[in-house]
Amino acid sequence: MQKMVMENSIVSEFEGILLKDSDPFSYFMLVAFEASGLIRFALLLLCWPVIRFLDALGMGDAGLKLMVFVATAGLRVLEIESVSRAVLPKFFMDDIDMEAWRVFSRYDKRVVVTKMPRIMVERFVKEHLRADEVVGSELVVNRFGFATGLVNSDIGFISSKVAKLFVDDEPSLGLRRATSSFQFFSICKKQMHSPFITDENCDDHQLLRPVPVIFHDGRLVMRPTPSTALLILSWMPLGILLAIIRIIIGVMLPLRIIPYVTPLFGGKIIVKGKPPSPISGSSSGVLFVSTHRTLMDPVVLSTVLMRKIPAVTYSISRLSEILSPIPTVRLTRIREVDAQKIKHELSKGDLVVCPEGTTCREPFLLRFSGLFAELTDRIVPVAMNYRVGFFHATTAGGWKALDPIFFFMNPRPVYEVTFLNQLPAEATCSSGKSPHDVANYVQRILAATLGFECTNFTRKDKYRVLAGNDGTVSCTSLVDQVKKDRVVTWSSLFGFIVWRIWKNRNLFVFQNVTWSTTEVVKVYLVWAQQFEFHHNGYKSNTLSPSHNSHANST
Repeated sequence: MQKMVMENSIVSEFEGILLKDSDPFSYFMLVAFEASGLIRFALLLLCWPVIRFLDALGMGDAGLKLMVFVATAGLRVLEIESVSRAVLPKFFMDDIDMEAWRVFSRYDKRVVVTKMPRIMVERFVKEHLRADEVVGSELVVNRFGFATGLVNSDIGFISSKVAKLFVDDEPSLGLRRATSSFQFFSICKKQMHSPFITDENCDDHQLLRPVPVIFHDGRLVMRPTPSTALLILSWMPLGILLAIIRIIIGVMLPLRIIPYVTPLFGGKIIVKGKPPSPISGSSSGVLFVSTHRTLMDPVVLSTVLMRKIPAVTYSISRLSEILSPIPTVRLTRIREVDAQKIKHELSKGDLVVCPEGTTCREPFLLRFSGLFAELTDRIVPVAMNYRVGFFHATTAGGWKALDPIFFFMNPRPVYEVTFLNQLPAEATCSSGKSPHDVANYVQRILAATLGFECTNFTRKDKYRVLAGNDGTVSCTSLVDQVKKDRVVTWSSLFGFIVWRIWKNRNLFVFQNVTWSTTEVVKVYLVWAQQFEFHHNGYKSNTLSPSHNSHANST
């Protein structure tokens, strides 16, 4: 940590100043839920009365240490870093006090002081609030990379660390709460307490806003304050039951009936624009080009059109494909192969693609691939948006198989589908426009329809931010990859053999076929060879070079 010598410097508390809420409890709840699970989440909530009692007795430091211990003890520090990178920034940004930010952003050198462990705050504060230094407690990590739940500094130690930053000079301004327990503000030339009242016409700094959070992960929609967390836990059993019922109904009932049944189970679909009618006697179907919000986008589109529209996919789970009521076409991300697949599907009828290649939760559209524009001129843009109350239906670092379950666990999921007019011939490649220009045009009109912003970010950008990889190949060491492949291979082989036995159950059960030991060995050898062929084929597809293709991937 370098000494900071400057005349235009500021030191600000994070909780209660830059953040409106001075209580960090909800952020520890997020770490508990996203990095560990429901049990730790519930345990930390049970500790909340004790934490409040300690705070009332003037032992807030002890209550803070209890929060840190329950939320982090036994977790890998990499998991805590992942939550701090992918989950917490969204909730921090939603709680930013813009008046305090205006004051903070006017200074050239900025230092932020936090009660939370530095690892939870540093990335957000430096990348989005443009701070130069972050001072907070440090988690104690054992030699195996697990957090012990202890911190190696208290409020007094943090104050001394701030003072060491300004040995040769004093900070120009200190932003603090009136009840702050930090002792370093005495070295500030000037102090300000909340609320902050700024003159928005004094200079252009009012136009400078924090760097927006475009990508974020995690399942929880609302910040889990004690009351919200209790509500989420209370809803969980009913939500799981409701999700199972909704999924069973969606799989069993015909698509033409689902729009009438959806409101009975709390769902809502809002349709704007005029859906195109099926066109018969044509050699090519309509290509629906949709924004990508969740894996439900093509399913909702088919529900609105009351017919099954196949969708191209890339990284959705096998469980999601099994539960899908519409046909899915898995892409390889090999451009020529995928182009042929899409052409083949269009020759059979309509098709839906999501050229962003992955979902984005915020009001931004990622860069559109131009592949779809090369394959057809019959393009109908579709603007998709959705609203949920409790749980997000997408994840970059979690288990994608749970995406449909989390979506249907929401009390009242709402989908909004807006059909735009089919692109005129002069806006397609048939008029001489490049695929890149067509893709950008479609992106702009869809963004304007939804009130979103266009970006040049891609699937790779999202996964590098949220998961630390490019969304195609996991960034692990060779040893870790070999270990992973060994586990996957043996578990997959076991599953493959069980599946083959199930497929041949009629021979054993109904036809009383008996095999000798030699025949059993021969059959298992054949099955092992078949498994090796399919497994190696799957790996070659997984490790294939990526391209920015149209994929309904999450």
